[in-house]
Amino acid sequence: MPKRRTLIAQTLLLAGLTLGSNAWSQAMQMRISHAAAETDWLHKSMLMFKEKVETALPGQIAVQVHGASSLFRQGTEVPALQRGNLEMSTMTTFEVEQQMPEYGIMSAGYVFRDFDHLAKVMRGPIGKAYYDAVAAKMGIQIIEVSYLGTRQLNLREARDVKVPADLAGVKLRMPGGPGWLVLGKGLGVSPTPMAMSEVYLAIKTGAVDGQDNPLSLTKNNNLHEVTKQITLTSHLVQPVFYAIAKPFWDKLSPAQQEALRKAARESGKFNDDNRIAEEKDLGDFFVKAGLKVTTPDVAAFRASVDKQYKESGLTAKWQPGLKEKIQAVQ
Repeated sequence: MPKRRTLIAQTLLLAGLTLGSNAWSQAMQMRISHAAAETDWLHKSMLMFKEKVETALPGQIAVQVHGASSLFRQGTEVPALQRGNLEMSTMTTFEVEQQMPEYGIMSAGYVFRDFDHLAKVMRGPIGKAYYDAVAAKMGIQIIEVSYLGTRQLNLREARDVKVPADLAGVKLRMPGGPGWLVLGKGLGVSPTPMAMSEVYLAIKTGAVDGQDNPLSLTKNNNLHEVTKQITLTSHLVQPVFYAIAKPFWDKLSPAQQEALRKAARESGKFNDDNRIAEEKDLGDFFVKAGLKVTTPDVAAFRASVDKQYKESGLTAKWQPGLKEKIQAVQ
């Protein structure tokens, strides 16, 4: 190739690279902060979400994913969304409950029967009303619901657990908030609020006697290394939301909003499918890891949790009739 033509080609290539770089520098910046470990399906789904958004909207939105509470400490993401300091997070029903106690039933133990029930409720009229209320009252737009898993008890020392009374005196790490406190008391433990990033060391040193989480999160945070028992109370089938600060959401065009919703649906399904498949095999994993896996009297735990909600006064704050509507969904 003649020298002049080579020079022109190099100039055009450089110009293209510069334009591409400028396009990305001008893209809307979208930071995602969440607490899941980088080995967890939720984090992997966030990476998939990033890829799908940037592919669908090249040069328009640049997504950064910060897992394992590396950007915002667990429990501070929702206020960060509301202050305009963060664009997206993975919000839970408990974080909604703290500002909207009328929807506390969504966080209640044993309210969802299984993942299919959860999905039908949250993707139906009940879920739509919930999302609309969250957007109006909290300034946060929920664009998708995903499955965090079914929470089970995980103890530092093995013990015979049949009913809640068998857990008297057990200091169990749980996230902070009134809903968690009541649920913990219903399970028979002494709930101890603590960020997820601190749990491994707290169990190892004996600062707490255990923790509750879906089995996949227990595994992906390596908590089987410092515990000896899994007790399958199945006390909470837990949703997690793709949640976006509404001021950021409202800046997007309808086409951009639909692209984000589509990316969330697809990456959320990736999380759900893999987590459900993994949950089926995790009992064997923990047994092979040397843990004792037991099943207590779940009916006794359910009754104790229901009693605790009533005695705490939380049920009086719940939206009348919503529990019955949720239970009626088939």
